[in-house]
Amino acid sequence: MTDLPRDQLLFTYGTLQDAEVQLDTFGRLVAGEPDALPGYTIDYVEIDDTRVVDLSGLSVHPVLRATGSAVDKVVGRVLLLTADELDAADEYEVALYRRVPVRLASGRDAWVYVG
Repeated sequence: MTDLPRDQLLFTYGTLQDAEVQLDTFGRLVAGEPDALPGYTIDYVEIDDTRVVDLSGLSVHPVLRATGSAVDKVVGRVLLLTADELDAADEYEVALYRRVPVRLASGRDAWVYVG
């Protein structure tokens, strides 16, 4: 995979990897590639957005928490998205999340949703 502008790479670690969520959000399946995000751990939050809960089938979703520690890392997948698909991901994510730029273990720059 070649490096593309970072607004087209999205690191996922939760429901955006689910086929049903991808089909509804992006209109297609996005396989992505394995990668990891150092300096973060996963926590969990209660989601009260009924659309997201109905689509994902889960009322509790993972959320990233920055630790800054080199021993912490979150394993996930990097999705190659168009700008419109990234906008759709923003719409899917609830207000508990915000999208921030990060550097992945592979050295690639990507967006990720954090709490």
